Amino acid sequence: MSSFIVEGGRSLKGCLSPLGAKNEALEVICATLLTPDKVTISNIPDIADIRNLISLLIDMGVKISTIDNQTITFQADNINLDYLDSYEFRLKMKSLRGSVMIAGPLLARFGKAVLSRPGGDRIGRRRLDTHFLGWQKLGVKFDYNSDTKSYSLYVEDGLRGNYILLDEASVTGTANIIMAAVLAKGETVIYNAACEPYVQQLCKLLVKMGADIQGIGSNLIKIKGVEFLHGATHSLLPDMIEVGSFIGMAAMTRSDITLKNVGMSDLGIMPDAFRRLGVSMECIGDDIRINQQDIYEIESFMDGSIMTFADAPWPGLSPDLLSIFLVVATQAKGSVLIHQKMFESRLFFVDKLIEMGASIILCDPHRAAVIGAGRFNFLRATNMVSPDIRAGIAMLIAAMSAKGTSLIQNIGQIDRGYERIDERLNALGANIIRTED
Repeated sequence: MSSFIVEGGRSLKGCLSPLGAKNEALEVICATLLTPDKVTISNIPDIADIRNLISLLIDMGVKISTIDNQTITFQADNINLDYLDSYEFRLKMKSLRGSVMIAGPLLARFGKAVLSRPGGDRIGRRRLDTHFLGWQKLGVKFDYNSDTKSYSLYVEDGLRGNYILLDEASVTGTANIIMAAVLAKGETVIYNAACEPYVQQLCKLLVKMGADIQGIGSNLIKIKGVEFLHGATHSLLPDMIEVGSFIGMAAMTRSDITLKNVGMSDLGIMPDAFRRLGVSMECIGDDIRINQQDIYEIESFMDGSIMTFADAPWPGLSPDLLSIFLVVATQAKGSVLIHQKMFESRLFFVDKLIEMGASIILCDPHRAAVIGAGRFNFLRATNMVSPDIRAGIAMLIAAMSAKGTSLIQNIGQIDRGYERIDERLNALGANIIRTED
């Protein structure tokens, strides 16, 4: 198990560029299964989750050609469908949450898929009902094997378009249903669809491949099925969660950092939300400069009530950002309520922040009240264990701002979502040492 030894209290200075978006990468890499032609994807981050997905596709028979360290060509012209029934396939699926999105393309192209309960962050129940209900509307049937704890999905007479009203605006659910529908006969209408930039990017790639998709960027998507898709090229957007992480890190460490090429038009309300938290920043073209400041003060609502930050469907705040907002609020002046609606275990890392000296009341599994000390009560260094990607980066931010030297264990969780984070931050003045236990 790898760990970080983090010297706190160091300000950073310089420029950072966010890497390609992890969540988009998982979607579009799975979409390469929809065609036997070559699909080239650039700006791919070198992180554990992406490497694991690519390894899974290789085992399925996908040909991989690495053009450079961020550009890969995928060709799924000889898929081994028998491998889907193997123990090794189920084991790999369980190690990666994003593996669920290979099912939609497999159903569309081959009429068959196997789905084990996917892995990923342990942040509470992450149901797949939206995926299954959407597929059923398209004609998919499934059987559950209690011995292997896996689902066998199959199509008896081809996928057929239908009207689908999603029970929730699930990002991966929307992506999976779209990928199944592009090769279905007739028209599919998806209402209450997620419209995150990464879903938009998936749709744009599919259109390049020959799909007929209308309503991209809205919650009403119309798809006319086509007979086949061809190859294409695609470049990933910058990772908005990296952007938010670096903004929070700059505020907590009283740093002067410029984020380059952030994809400003795809950040939604995130920059304004940080401003309401009191973080000073300038947007210059497609760059963001976070100004060094000793104190940042949380706004209140217009009626004087306490500020609340809650996750919401796009363009609202991503649930992946709330851990960042929570830790940044501990050193702000004022109080805020963090409401994590989607996952019931994502706030449980606050016990370590409390141990570091933060004033936080965990109201219930979904809500935490933070009483910011305005830097009159600095965080203290401690030993921590990262439970998931976003809690892990929040812990790293806390450790970088704390007095003393902290130890963060299980940093493999952080590596799942952030490429070479220690090297990139050390180049700006941080002191983060990676160790192998």
